[in-house]
Amino acid sequence: MDEFKKLRIVFMGTPEFAVASLKALVDEGCTIVGVITAPDKPAGRGLQLQESAIKQYAKSVGLHILQPEKLKNELFLTELQSLQADLQIVVAFRMLPEVVWNMPPMGTINVHGSLLPQYRGAAPINWAIINGENETGVTTFKLKHEIDTGDILLQEKISIEENETAGTLHDKMKAVGAELLLKTIKAIATNSIIEQPQQFCDVEKRATKIFTETCLIDWSKSVDEVYNLIRGLSPYPTAFTSLQGKKLKIFLCNKIKKPIQGSIGSYVSDYKTFLHFNCLDGVIDVKELQLEGKKKMNVEDFLKGFRPH
Repeated sequence: MDEFKKLRIVFMGTPEFAVASLKALVDEGCTIVGVITAPDKPAGRGLQLQESAIKQYAKSVGLHILQPEKLKNELFLTELQSLQADLQIVVAFRMLPEVVWNMPPMGTINVHGSLLPQYRGAAPINWAIINGENETGVTTFKLKHEIDTGDILLQEKISIEENETAGTLHDKMKAVGAELLLKTIKAIATNSIIEQPQQFCDVEKRATKIFTETCLIDWSKSVDEVYNLIRGLSPYPTAFTSLQGKKLKIFLCNKIKKPIQGSIGSYVSDYKTFLHFNCLDGVIDVKELQLEGKKKMNVEDFLKGFRPH
């Protein structure tokens, strides 16, 4: 039996991003002794309890699931200890107290969606695109006190295409992250990995949480900045502006560098095929959008029912 398959692993994660990593471990024959995920939450109009993506997958393959409300709860800690994990894996989960991440003898590994030390924080995929990067990556590292500061295990670079959105980069990254995690576990099991302390630099780009004000488009910025903001927030939480007093979300667009017609922030349209918003040095050519109270649609369908006031 391969050494890595003998390791008793507890996996912690919640959203769909984490499923690829857990599935990779299961497919490879790893010994998953427990899966920790968020409690079920009411969702939708009927407020039906919704299971996390990780819980749905873990159930489908018969894994033992724990859903603690509080990670310092004594009953949870006792049960976690009873699993006798050699190693814990964290992918897109909440912040862990030391009593949890320091429990297994081989520590706890996190999969982070950037090339650390750059883009520490909650939204590395979004901010890499918003800031116009052409490269990012995935890092596996050992957890310690300060968030996203532990010793680096392995890294893998990922290119960011000119028209990349947060959604498409997310899908690329979850696949690369799953492969890197498996590679990391195999190297740990054979003692063939050297932990590298993070080299902190003077100019560190942060990946702070995205707030509503982050998503509001400032049309006085350059067309490149606005274009990067829109694709960096698509499909969620989505950049937005105001149109005839209503919130307008923009999911997809092109950028056109040309002299603008009219004032910055105003729009130009033939009311058939195009809707352009004026930036500082060009226009945003909207392709997919959603007006408050309406469904998401392409610009041609939207313009069929839209008329200026």
